[in-house]
Amino acid sequence: MAQSAHRWKAVAAVSTAAGLIALGLGAPGATAATTPRIDLKVLVVDNGDSPVQAITAQLRSTGIPYTVVDLNDASRPAITAAFLADTVGGTPRARYQGVVLPNEAPFGAGSAEQTALETYEKTYGIPQVDAYTWAHPEVGLDYSAYSGTLDGRTADVTTAGRAGWFGYLDGAVTFEDNSASTQESYGFVATPRTGFTSYVDVPVPGGTGRGSLIGEYAHDGRRELVVTFAYNQYQQQFRVLARGIVEWLTQGVHLGQARNYFEVHVDDVFAPDSRWDTAHNCTPGDFTCPGGDGEGTVPIRMTAADAQYAAQWQQEHGFKLDMVYNAGSGEEWKTENGGTDALATRLLADKAKYRWINHTYTHKFLGCVQDTTSVPWSCAKNADGTTQYLSRSEISAEIGDNYNWGVSKGLPLNRAELVTGEHSGLRTLPQQPDDNPNLAGALSANGVKWTASDNSREPEQRSVGSGTLTVPRYPMNVYYNTGTDAEMADEYNWIYTSAADGGSGLCENNPSSTCLPAPLDTATGYRSYIVPQEARTALGHAISGDPRPHYAHQSNLAEDRTLYPVLNKVLADYQALFADNTPLENLAQAAIGAELQRRAAWQAALASGKVTAYRVGNTVTITAPSGTQIPVTAPEGTKKQLLLGTGTFGTPYAGRRSAWTTPEVLQSAVTLKLP
Repeated sequence: MAQSAHRWKAVAAVSTAAGLIALGLGAPGATAATTPRIDLKVLVVDNGDSPVQAITAQLRSTGIPYTVVDLNDASRPAITAAFLADTVGGTPRARYQGVVLPNEAPFGAGSAEQTALETYEKTYGIPQVDAYTWAHPEVGLDYSAYSGTLDGRTADVTTAGRAGWFGYLDGAVTFEDNSASTQESYGFVATPRTGFTSYVDVPVPGGTGRGSLIGEYAHDGRRELVVTFAYNQYQQQFRVLARGIVEWLTQGVHLGQARNYFEVHVDDVFAPDSRWDTAHNCTPGDFTCPGGDGEGTVPIRMTAADAQYAAQWQQEHGFKLDMVYNAGSGEEWKTENGGTDALATRLLADKAKYRWINHTYTHKFLGCVQDTTSVPWSCAKNADGTTQYLSRSEISAEIGDNYNWGVSKGLPLNRAELVTGEHSGLRTLPQQPDDNPNLAGALSANGVKWTASDNSREPEQRSVGSGTLTVPRYPMNVYYNTGTDAEMADEYNWIYTSAADGGSGLCENNPSSTCLPAPLDTATGYRSYIVPQEARTALGHAISGDPRPHYAHQSNLAEDRTLYPVLNKVLADYQALFADNTPLENLAQAAIGAELQRRAAWQAALASGKVTAYRVGNTVTITAPSGTQIPVTAPEGTKKQLLLGTGTFGTPYAGRRSAWTTPEVLQSAVTLKLP
């Protein structure tokens, strides 16, 4: 065995030396003929089309460094031997571990740039992704057995794909078909030729047999991943397959990591929520509602049976909900309803089954003092014309009283986590363009490090004062003021139906909205139309590696329990797609905040040009600015160099091992030993 390994290294050295001469780097000499250094960075050649940009987005979200050469930029660098490779300390260096191209030959077959790139790939064994091309013999395929729309078609991962880079997938991949009148995906389906290994294929539409959509073409000492369907970064089929494309491109060794996440916050626990008025098309209690203050309407509030169901549902699905609670509102309800509260009794009995988050004592608006004498409301003014804000002491009482109540009841709380009512206190456009200046001090005084924000308003994490960061949350299209399917459909109709069809017409004047072709049937529309749409949106966030939580309300666990159909579909669809080695991670708010913080710091380190990472043989070496958490993905069996000896690197996910890591004590670099 040792003799065979020695023979392989000798052959590799000769091959490398010959390749370097072909690249015009001169005779390498004894030291240069050693195993080359491969920098852990990807070269992206971008022609502006969506497939290349989709892969680039996946690289960025994973945390993989890359360099873009824009083919539409007249001043772009030329692809030459010197651009692609050089030597460092006498060792030949490949500057890029993988190459993403718009197609197999964007510079033109036989051109100087194409020749330099192909020679580089052969010399250093660098893989190339053809982001989107047509089926023809030059990419290892017969001419297309079918070309046309793939909308609604079901593709499968082949045996080779499951044994390799797409082994994180368990089931079929269905191409989106969101509109019968719009072509969403176009592709070429073809039979592989010699040297081509299909990883994802599909039955030939209107024909017989199966044809490839993604596969590896090994030829002339090079390897190409050939993709023969068009896509963009938001389509579900790409999001499902993107991990495999990137893992193939990097051969499973790269900076960055990608995991799938899904978390759901249930706001207003213990508090009642107002109910949508189907006659007035508004919510009583809202100052804009002509239905008045809600007198005579029954608010929506969970019962003890609803709480029991929630605990049972969690256990059955292996999924933990975050109960975001308002103790003061619950105590008020209790006082007004005979002094007992079966819901609180049941939830507190099961308190250890949930995660709990402070939502302030009475859900008070923590921003400016609202002047509701006009529509829309405005911020009240002091006598000197300055904005009147809720005081620091009032904010602090809302936070502290709720936290202390939870501690007294034995809730498993993290003091550092907070969700303010309506995300108030943070800037609220257009009325309140700045944070309440009293907010940051109150957060700091109460030990709050992570406060929720609305992702639809502020999608990026930011600082509030010096010690608190936001955690953006996705609002779910399951409305807080509805307890039944019929109420959900009725309000949805009002928002998304044209005025001519009896709706508000809001959808007609909003460029980001589309009106329904006809109002939904209120008896069936929620389950048949809204649930699939909302589940698809939430699943899209989950499978794109986005850790941001989603939020709904306690009202959605009451009466018709409208939230569960959405959650059931998200979890079922995920389980049908992904193998057991790729579970949905279900993080607490603080862990989500820390993940977003690490990602931002990592992107800043990459942008500063102060990260160096490379592979020489089976050794990976990484340096970054002091204190920087470094995300790394590597194969099973990878070891990390410790001060004395080695230890197992990372934790398993999707068939690889990954982690945020730093150099060990007395070390200046992270060193990994690949298997």
